Amino acid sequence: MTATEQPEHTRKNVLLVPLAFLSLLLSGAIFGFFYAWTCSTMWGLDAADPKVAIAAMQAMNASVRNPVFAPAFFGTPFVLLATAALAWFATRRRSALFFALAGLVYLFGGMVLTFAVNVQMNEALALVTIPESTEEARQIWQAYSAPWQAWNITRTIVSGVSLLLTGAAFLTLRRDNG
Repeated sequence: MTATEQPEHTRKNVLLVPLAFLSLLLSGAIFGFFYAWTCSTMWGLDAADPKVAIAAMQAMNASVRNPVFAPAFFGTPFVLLATAALAWFATRRRSALFFALAGLVYLFGGMVLTFAVNVQMNEALALVTIPESTEEARQIWQAYSAPWQAWNITRTIVSGVSLLLTGAAFLTLRRDNG
């Protein structure tokens, strides 16, 4: 039987599995990215000289805009929503709902939050000239680091929930009959 002779639902299922794997991979990648900032990067910067912390954060914020990071950050919600749509049309309704919810959770709690809060904070820090005074640098860093970390923890939790929903969607694909 050729691809054109296969029933419509079979062709949809052939595309659905790789897209579901991609959804899981991207969800895991963005969760891991935010998690690493939460449990190591920011703690390390907090322990460093505040002048070094400011300079390092400025450099990392400038370097994160790259083609390796972009698929996980920008692509995750749209791949999840595309997977949801394909699952829906392949009559995998429960899976579709999990994928859609995962996409919307990350879209608003990860991507929109990042642009509304963390990017704004990063752009403000990018304008900072590192002061000569260590005490002044410490004040700048502390004013930045604590709220940035609180919002990053929020993004981490949200992306973790999105990953769990993606996992649930993936697990229900086989037994989901509509």
